[in-house]
This record gives sequence, structure tokens and C-alpha cells, in this order.
Amino acid sequence: MSLNILIVDDERDIRELVAGVLSDEGYDCRTAAGSEQALLAIDEQRPSLVLLDVWLHGSKMDGLEVLDQIKVREPELPVIIFSGHGNIDTAVAAISRGAVDFIEKPFEAEKLLHLVGRATETERLRRENAQLRGDITVGGEFTGNSAAINQVRGTLKRIANTGSRLLITGPAGSGKEVAARLLHGWSPRAGNAFVCVNSARITPERFEKELFGEEEAGNLVRAGLLEMADGGTLYFDEVADMPLPTQARILRVLTDQKFVRVGGNREIGVDVRVVSSTSRDLEREIAERRFREDLFYRLNVVPVSLPALRERREDIPALVEHFFARFAAGQGVPPPLIGREAMAALQAYGWPGNVRQLRNVVERTVIMTPREKLGRIDADMLPPEVLNGEAQGELRISAMMGVPLREARENFEREYLKVQISRFSGNISKTATYIGMERSALHRKLKLLGMTDRKTLESEGQSDV
Repeated sequence: MSLNILIVDDERDIRELVAGVLSDEGYDCRTAAGSEQALLAIDEQRPSLVLLDVWLHGSKMDGLEVLDQIKVREPELPVIIFSGHGNIDTAVAAISRGAVDFIEKPFEAEKLLHLVGRATETERLRRENAQLRGDITVGGEFTGNSAAINQVRGTLKRIANTGSRLLITGPAGSGKEVAARLLHGWSPRAGNAFVCVNSARITPERFEKELFGEEEAGNLVRAGLLEMADGGTLYFDEVADMPLPTQARILRVLTDQKFVRVGGNREIGVDVRVVSSTSRDLEREIAERRFREDLFYRLNVVPVSLPALRERREDIPALVEHFFARFAAGQGVPPPLIGREAMAALQAYGWPGNVRQLRNVVERTVIMTPREKLGRIDADMLPPEVLNGEAQGELRISAMMGVPLREARENFEREYLKVQISRFSGNISKTATYIGMERSALHRKLKLLGMTDRKTLESEGQSDV
């Protein structure tokens, strides 16, 4: 989304000329003929820059007085003053009162574009930095080609170009913020800010000030997160933790795209897309009167459910390779080779913390492993919690020593197949291919071992039995 510029001049021809020049360069332009119209336009939607004429015939205030009012409302908003009757004193007065530059009419288009580009450079860099920060993590947690993650990606791509609100559900660590950032990156709003509101980390007392900003005696104290997200995406992380009074106020924003700062009385207009996420059951929260039902239906226009990592185990190898390559690069070494036993242990582990836990385990492994050994990752280099399954297996083997060979062999085969089926999310065809058996032979083996119960297999993933 392009930078928004407000052009204020009492001469219609000048407004249209400037707007035409800037629009041709990709700027989004609005115009105002007088002081009151200009201030109203700023309240409705904060522009990236104001081009303001000194002499506003027929207005209550001249350009310098309007400049003073702009600086009260929006101290950081850049303003360029222009005039057909300029002089040194006017230019000095404009700069001393907060204008970033001064230009005389008539002006050359190239000079105007140069000044506008310089005045909006900070805003442009802020947007680029926000985008780059988001790009650091976007996509990594969505590596893989399981049916579950492909379905999520497909939904995000289908709705990216719309303005529809999205509610993302899923367990902690499954990548809900990553999904929101992907949606933003694929949308026309990608050039603008992605602003995250962490509902669980903001105290109820501070929530509205953080979200809506503050005014005191008509002066701006601080802009809120809503204004920072103007033109972009506002992401409510763990929206179930939003205080009930704030839930009532956010309904108005969703409807009108307007709000009033804390301590203020002016309506501020914004253009934001709202994406929310939660790891809690919002319908239960509604039943227990901790979340507003009307807000739920406003937020839940397009629902997206993220699977736990154990439900897409076939993606684990790709995720492991991605994270090892990423953190190895941070250590200045090439991506390591992942040993067969190490990968098997990583696929068999339950991952209660989901993708976030996997990322942390890989990072810890890379940090704790001497650089000269980072060429290959073996099972014994992994953290203890990932290898606990192996320790439990040793105990089971010890217990088998007191039973006949046939029973011990059946117990071993049962445990072995349970782990392998778990690795492939209950997919019997993939399990059979990996362990070197025909699919029909594996079915017979499972039946012989009493493992054909669908609930038993589905506890490890989605069975195709």
C-alpha cells in the first residue's frame, strides 16, 4: 500500500496539479481546500505527509496556524510548507514551527518529488524495517508438504487479497503468528506495518492506552498500536486474554474503522485488517462469560485451524533441515548432515511445544555442539527430552528378559511399529515403504499383533487403515 499524502491549498488547480504529479509516482493523494477540511482529513486518517500552503484564503486559519494545530495533534507528522509569496522570514517561521521543508510556487516537479521523497524517507524505512523483521521468521514454521499444512497455506493464499478478518486457532507454538505474517506478506498491505498486540502480556489497566493511544488536554501523548497499523495488519495474539471492557470498544473499530484515544474526544480514522489468534476454546470462553459472543462472530469471518506438530510428522524432516541450516548459518558453518537415528528420534518425539519447541531444540543443539562436530548431527547430540523415548525403550527391553523369546519378539515388534507409525502420522502406506514391507504384509502384521484398533492407531496420527 502506497504512502498517503494530504495536499492543502485554496487553489483547485494547484491541488489537482500536485496530486497528479505525485499520483504518477505511486503516492496515494487526498486534497483539502481550507484549514478545517485539512484538520478533519488528518483526524479521519493520518497521512504520511502534508503539503500545506501558507495562504489559505477564506479559511479561519492560515497555513502556519494549521501547522501549529497539526503538531499538537500529530507531532511526528512531516509537513512541507509551500507558498507563491514566500520569503526568507516565512521559510524560517515554518521550519521553526516544525515544518520539515519549504518550497516556493511555482515549483518544478522534480524538486517537489525530491522534497517529498526526502520527507517520507523515515516512514518508508520504518515500513521496510518492519517488513524485514517479519521476513526473518515468516515461512520457516510452514516448511513441509503435509496435507494439513498445504490446506492452511491454500486458505491463506485464497483470502490474502481480500480484506476479510481471520481467526487462527491452534495449540501454543504451532505457528499462529507465522500464519498471520504470511497472510500479511501475501496481501496488498505487505508494504505497510504488521503490528502485533500480545493480549496476554499487556495488563488490563494498560490495554486501552496501548491499543488506542493517549491524549491529554487535546494534545497527543502517544500514538496507539491501531495507528501504527494504519494501512497494514493488526494482529491480536491470544485474543481470549483481551479485557472485557476493551472487547466492547474494539467492536466499534471493527465496524467503523474509527476510535477515540484515551483522554481524547476526536475520532481517529484508520484502515487496518484485523487478524486474531487463540489457543483456547472461544466458545467455552463465551459460555463462561469471559469473551463477547458478538466480538467472536466479528473476528471469526474466516476460521483457520493450525495442526499440532504431531499431526504433521511427515513435515518434521524438512523443518529440522530448515532450522539446522538457519542456526548453523548463524554460527558461520555449512548446514549439517542429519544422521538417520537422529532424524528418527526427532520424528518419534511427541513435541508438546510444537514447532516452537522443535526450533528451540535445534537452536540449543547447534549452540551446545562444538563447531568442529557440526558437520553431522547424531542422536546422542540431541537434548535429553528428545531421547527419553530411547531410555524408556531400554527399560522395556530389560523387562523382556523375563519372558519367552516369542513374547519378547512380539513386544519388540509392537513397540517398533508403534514408533514408526507415529513418525508417519498413522499413514500405513508411508510406514510400510520406510520399514521395507508390502502394505498388505504390514496390515497382516498389525492384525497379528492386535494393533488394528483404529483408536490405537489414530492416537498416533491419521490412519489409512
